[in-house]
Amino acid sequence: MSRRLPHPAAPARAALAAAAAFLSLASLAACGAQPAQGAAPPTTSFTENGVTVTLSVSDWQAPNGTVTAVFTPEEGFHLYSTDLPATGIEGVGRPTAVDVTGVLRAAGKLTAAAEVRTISLPGVEAPVPVYPDGPVTTTLPVRADGDGDATVLLGYASCSARDGCTIPVSDRPVQLRVSGGGLAFAAPRQ
Repeated sequence: MSRRLPHPAAPARAALAAAAAFLSLASLAACGAQPAQGAAPPTTSFTENGVTVTLSVSDWQAPNGTVTAVFTPEEGFHLYSTDLPATGIEGVGRPTAVDVTGVLRAAGKLTAAAEVRTISLPGVEAPVPVYPDGPVTTTLPVRADGDGDATVLLGYASCSARDGCTIPVSDRPVQLRVSGGGLAFAAPRQ
């Protein structure tokens, strides 16, 4: 298994973008204001094990909204289907996953805006469902049970026919705060 490192500037760019989004939301929260109608939704991102994940919450009409996660693997890498079993097929692969805990609950099924294709792998009898190389956008309808803390849990693994696979990520937490009908992501962990 190989793991390629992202370009050295990529994490810095992602961190700056996440910090800017967080600071603008924090300033709104400090003033007791809600994001203006048509304002950019709360957003954060991180890069781990060869995949950049950008999270946002859109269509927020308290207590309902949509968590969107865009998974962008390194060039030439693909992600596994959201329908893949938790332990893969014959131990190969891990599903692309988004779940919520705390005051947020899933209000529907996770969907992906990418066509699933199957690949055959040496030593694996069954076909393995994957998305084409490149970014995959997933959406999860959510509902808040009130104000408080919530966590978005993310899972994924990326592979390349040429370069092998990265280490899978399971239940990677991203913290959210729900208050007064609005949402804000916590500062990304380093």
